[in-house]
Amino acid sequence: MTFSNPAPASPGSDAATAADRRRWLALAIVMTAAFMDLVDVTIVNIAIPSIQEDAGATDSQIQWITAGYALAFAAGLITGGRLGDIHGRKRMFLIGIGGFTIASALCGFAANPEMLVASRILQGGMAAMMVPQVLSIVHATFPAHERGKVFGLFGMIVGLGAVSGPLLGALLTQWNLFGLEWRPIFLINLPVGIAGLILGSKFITESKAPKALKLDLVGVALVTLGLLMVLYPLTRGRELDWPLWGHVVMAGGLVVFGALIAYEKAKAAKDGSPLVELSLFKVKSFAAGIAVQTVFGVTMGIFFLVWTIYMQTGLGWTALRAGTTGIPFSIAVSVAAGMSVQKLVPRFGRKVLQGGALLMAAGVLLYIWEADRYGAGIASWQMALPLVVMGAGMGFIVAPLTDAILSDVPREHSGSASGLLNTVQQMGTALGLGLVSVVFFGVIDERAARSEMPMEIVGAFQNSLWWVVGVLVAIFLLMFALPSKPRQHVEGGGDDADVEAEVEAGSEVAGAELSGREAALTP
Repeated sequence: MTFSNPAPASPGSDAATAADRRRWLALAIVMTAAFMDLVDVTIVNIAIPSIQEDAGATDSQIQWITAGYALAFAAGLITGGRLGDIHGRKRMFLIGIGGFTIASALCGFAANPEMLVASRILQGGMAAMMVPQVLSIVHATFPAHERGKVFGLFGMIVGLGAVSGPLLGALLTQWNLFGLEWRPIFLINLPVGIAGLILGSKFITESKAPKALKLDLVGVALVTLGLLMVLYPLTRGRELDWPLWGHVVMAGGLVVFGALIAYEKAKAAKDGSPLVELSLFKVKSFAAGIAVQTVFGVTMGIFFLVWTIYMQTGLGWTALRAGTTGIPFSIAVSVAAGMSVQKLVPRFGRKVLQGGALLMAAGVLLYIWEADRYGAGIASWQMALPLVVMGAGMGFIVAPLTDAILSDVPREHSGSASGLLNTVQQMGTALGLGLVSVVFFGVIDERAARSEMPMEIVGAFQNSLWWVVGVLVAIFLLMFALPSKPRQHVEGGGDDADVEAEVEAGSEVAGAELSGREAALTP
């Protein structure tokens, strides 16, 4: 009998196996970072009442704890993507996750509300450096035929974050670990961020765009200044009895936005790298879509903050009870989003999005009726029906909206358009958070007796919901300008040149993939 030794594995085979393992580890790292950012957005809202009570934050400060993050994220998103294209996606990802971790520590150890607001703004800016690199790294690491599977995994992460974020925030707040009250909601990012920084430096492969767009720092400064000039007086006006300077500053913000338009025209003519590609607004569906995305962000900014305050401060519920009450909403969003993209939109087109807006408005009206009927004695199970209806409506909107808006955009501008979409959605959220001082806090009688305050908050909540209904009707009307049957863009469906164009678009393409995700995941 003869025995033969098995043929040794070739060096090339070992190298291929190691490379394959390396890229999947890199995927796990960037997905964990995306999950951390997603959970951070949802986890803070549920802890807002605890932060206000423990840290002594004013109403305007709790608005800025959330709005500051959204504003910094929006202002830096496109620039963060371009920095990755120019200097390397791995490098900017590591800078972003490192800065995000440091900012989380500063939030967790904040000595006062002012430090917490400043740290949240820093955290949002670092997220703007980190998040755009995630799908850019995926595009550069995986061939087109594998990206469908990768994006499927991202969908799972999104769904997990929708449910786990509020629950995790509620548990960490209610457990009061080591007597730290709300602080663990930020400190939990430290081990995750440090691990991501160490492993990312080892397993992520560096990539750049051969033809990256130039930075537009003046454009970023003008956008940030304009938003600050509108948001700061809006959040502080009620506390200061709406002084004249506030109205003047807000009017000045509109002048700044006018200057931004003029500068962006000049920037486009000079080097073709404006922050905002103004020529896109000649496409009717895109211009209307930008308005829809912005106004939808306003809806989210208003609803989710006042909803949290209503349940915990108005109804006296614990953070855990408030967090679990939102589970039906998250599930409804996920289920409806899957149905809309896979079955409904290909058949009914724009009508699905408009139906979603009307369905969401119906859910809000039902919520108004229940809040009025049951008052401060409303139970969690009684909220389930309006939340499911609202969640289903939101799912019908957020999943197909990006594709509908981009349908008529020229291929060469798809990267700029998708990055702009995510940016304006975040700006809308920041504006909605600013409006909370008008539609919610502005109708609460602070002179009311303590025993009457729960009903004051219930009334303010109902007033806020009427505003949300009005905004949703506006969204329904704006959607008539969207294509009746949006084209479905299939990942990897183009030729090699198209795939290369997607990679070079960097995080502006990534912004499109994430724009709907944040809309659905802010409970």
